[in-house]
Amino acid sequence: MKCPYCDHSKTRVIDTSHDTRGGTRRRRVCDSCEQRFSSYERPILATPLIIKRDKTREEFSREKLLAGIRIACEKRPVAATDIERIAGEIEAELQQLGRAEVKGRLVGDKVIKKLKDLDEVAYIRYAIVYLGLDDLVSIRGEIDRLLEGE
Repeated sequence: MKCPYCDHSKTRVIDTSHDTRGGTRRRRVCDSCEQRFSSYERPILATPLIIKRDKTREEFSREKLLAGIRIACEKRPVAATDIERIAGEIEAELQQLGRAEVKGRLVGDKVIKKLKDLDEVAYIRYAIVYLGLDDLVSIRGEIDRLLEGE
């Protein structure tokens, strides 16, 4: 692997660890500049096509999923690692289904459940768009349901 600092092609692995989703994190050191860096490897598994509300199909996009979660968590005390973790968990769950196609609603339901556990304000932001809460009464009802659950 090339060093990201000096582009030297010789690096050594000094530590390897594995996560629960099958990914491998490697700590590396460059033989030339001696800088240390990490690389992350994850298997490329097939993800199902997403069937949207209008019945069209599109490829699953981790980047699109991350963007939606980031927008909901914007200016909230949510770590970037938590956002990445949620996206990774959802992607892994979809891959484990072993189906060629899934409804977009399934992906949205998974996101909303995980955001509810992570940050309630981010959950409300996502719910406004996802659940189509288009007036103050419906938003207030969702907030009241959250407050009753505590």
